Amino acid sequence: MGFEPPLRLVRALGDSDWLGQLPKLLEEAVARHGLDVERVAVPGGRSSLVVLVRRQDGAPAALKLVPPSAAAEAEHAALAHWNGSGAVRVLDASEGALVLERLHPEVSVRSLPESKALLEAAGTVRRLWVAPPAGHAFESVAARTGRQAAAMSSPAEGVPAALVAAATSAREELVAASPEDLLLHGNFRQSKVLGGDRAPWLAVGPEPVVGERAYDLARLVRDRVEDLVATTSGASAARRRVNRLADSLDVDPERLRGWTIFRAVESGARAMAAGRVQEAELTLEFAAWL
Repeated sequence: MGFEPPLRLVRALGDSDWLGQLPKLLEEAVARHGLDVERVAVPGGRSSLVVLVRRQDGAPAALKLVPPSAAAEAEHAALAHWNGSGAVRVLDASEGALVLERLHPEVSVRSLPESKALLEAAGTVRRLWVAPPAGHAFESVAARTGRQAAAMSSPAEGVPAALVAAATSAREELVAASPEDLLLHGNFRQSKVLGGDRAPWLAVGPEPVVGERAYDLARLVRDRVEDLVATTSGASAARRRVNRLADSLDVDPERLRGWTIFRAVESGARAMAAGRVQEAELTLEFAAWL
């Protein structure tokens, strides 16, 4: 099977063992699930391979291969629990592979004008906020952010210590009294909402976690940060976005602001440590506005 992984995935994973095994893993998954390959979806993601395929009955689908570190089991469990309500539907699964309904990877909410994109994204994510299944094994927001906060204890050069202190302090206050424990997408943003046939917009690529809605909205708040930074009113626009999203989804704006600060600083610190300086500086500037 002729195959070249997308450049975006190669840049993100480098010389990982999983990337080197991808041709074989793809061939095995295709045979296991009885699929016919059409093409690799590009540019694709940074942590998985998506291949457009057809099932034995000729129906279109998408095969997603994920490395062991990506916790495919948790993604599968969340998608199965949502059962197509607001999210892509799972058609079949095996270790490290998900066969998903075919969406339109070239059409995401991010292609819409900003105000419309936020409206459609908000309408999609609210459908995902449901009680988790009994006896679930999903990670909690407190546990996930606790690891992230620990990793920020010695930030890379260029990450302001005052911002790190503000972010970790905000997190401590937020996890001390969480108002709810709902199943969350975990990595929700405009590019994670794709056009579909049975519904206009459906979420993909969850990194599921259990906690409060404000945590799930925090990544969405900083979408298109490069556009905000490029304007003279970026700081006020960012604060208005927090209030607008909080109001539209009945979320406490101060809790949303706190989680947005923490998630932006954590993301910026991680980007700086990885040498993605421009990305880090944009994200940290955004956090400072709040």
